[in-house]
Amino acid sequence: MDLNNVSWRKSSHSTNNGGDCVELAALPNAVAARDSKDPDGPKLEFDRRSFGEFLARVKW
Repeated sequence: MDLNNVSWRKSSHSTNNGGDCVELAALPNAVAARDSKDPDGPKLEFDRRSFGEFLARVKW
């Protein structure tokens, strides 16, 4: 999927100077992630179930 024209979002806790944040984009059947410091760099794409499992493991 072309991820160049999707709407990317980052946490409201992120600073405006680039920070060290992950940006997320909601896709029809997936979630994409990228590094806010390198928006043209590599991106990860997770199906929704896998992304939920990923979040459950990193949130503690």
